[in-house]
Amino acid sequence: MQEPVLVLNANFEPIHVCSTRRAIGLILAGKADMILNGRGHIRTISQLLPRPSVIRLETQVHRPRPHVKLTRREIFRRDNYTCQYCGRRDVNLTVDHVIPRHLGGQHIWVNLVAACSACNHHKGGRKVEEAHMRLMHIPKEPPGNATYIFGRHLTENGEWQPYISGW
Repeated sequence: MQEPVLVLNANFEPIHVCSTRRAIGLILAGKADMILNGRGHIRTISQLLPRPSVIRLETQVHRPRPHVKLTRREIFRRDNYTCQYCGRRDVNLTVDHVIPRHLGGQHIWVNLVAACSACNHHKGGRKVEEAHMRLMHIPKEPPGNATYIFGRHLTENGEWQPYISGW
């Protein structure tokens, strides 16, 4: 009952991922229709309920264009869980300010990178050039499109691809 379900707006724009339990509740309340059933059925005492994979809301929900929030997890995801100085994939990554805060660096997307603890310690409170280091990729804000936002669910839910691409 906790599997992810893609929620589409009335115009088929992907807006959210919820649990199967929440999706069935929306369908039974008449607030959503099931678009894709890729998971079989749930048997209750009196009926057989489809287990949805994609649902669509009955009414249009007006909301601003989504953007990716600046969090540690999203920085690591943007940088593919790789140290941006040495290229090592590590589970114990830290967030490093390219221009240190005490030198006027801000806490924004273009100034934050994922770094292993050894590289972060080596760089210290210096600028990249002063520490004789190099960035593998120039940091930038990730796109706010549906492919990036919902892309982490696509590996186990490949049937969502037609509904996510193009938004």
